[in-house]
Amino acid sequence: MTFKPARLLLALIAVAAMPAFAQNVAVVNGKPIPSARVEAVVKQVVAQGQQPDSPELREMVKKDLIAREVMMQEAVKKGFEKDATVKQQLESARQTIVINALVRDFVSKNAISDADIKAEYDRYKAQAGDKEYHVRHILAETEADAKAIIAKLKGGAKFEELAKTSKDTGTANNGGDLDWALPSSFPKPFSDAFVSLQKGAVGENPVQTPAGFHVVKLDDTRAAKLPAFEEVKPQIAESLQQKKLQAYQEDMVKKASIK
Repeated sequence: MTFKPARLLLALIAVAAMPAFAQNVAVVNGKPIPSARVEAVVKQVVAQGQQPDSPELREMVKKDLIAREVMMQEAVKKGFEKDATVKQQLESARQTIVINALVRDFVSKNAISDADIKAEYDRYKAQAGDKEYHVRHILAETEADAKAIIAKLKGGAKFEELAKTSKDTGTANNGGDLDWALPSSFPKPFSDAFVSLQKGAVGENPVQTPAGFHVVKLDDTRAAKLPAFEEVKPQIAESLQQKKLQAYQEDMVKKASIK
């Protein structure tokens, strides 16, 4: 059997069209939805642990993309694409997507090494010290009020009772108890005050911080229970990466021509 010229032409057109058609999961009002878009969504859903890959998931994604395309076409038809607010939102989204690509590239080329993470952990340990402190405080509005509290304590008043007048409402009803903590958890003037105290002693002078004037008491000390390196390694790596990104951004801002 031989093809007539017209049939041969139709066959060639059909063959040529097949790969393009296979690349689309649907064509909505003449607008194709590429298979790659389904693959991208499925990959994201699976990566996030929401659902495993399956024919049902792919069909659901396909239907969702079709519905979105229909809605998008209707929105464009009604002119929302040209709306000033929508344009601003689109530009903001475009910037976010492009910036995220830049960030991913920077992170891939500036990975945080295990040596960097360990050095930061050791620095943290050295800063934290080897002791934890069980501290109480009474917060007063003025230095005179704080000194009056100290005088009452010297006269035999109970710290827990006077703590009920504390401006720190979070600790006023539990004797001013700040629980066990490392010195690095507090402002330096505050931590400097209690690390120098003997167990059970109250500071001779009020300690000023942005919150007010504190009367400080040290209940007890114990060996610090710092987290193991492997426990905090991911958090340290994230923190160091953020610092690198911030420095990268600040350097570009410095070099930019800003008028």
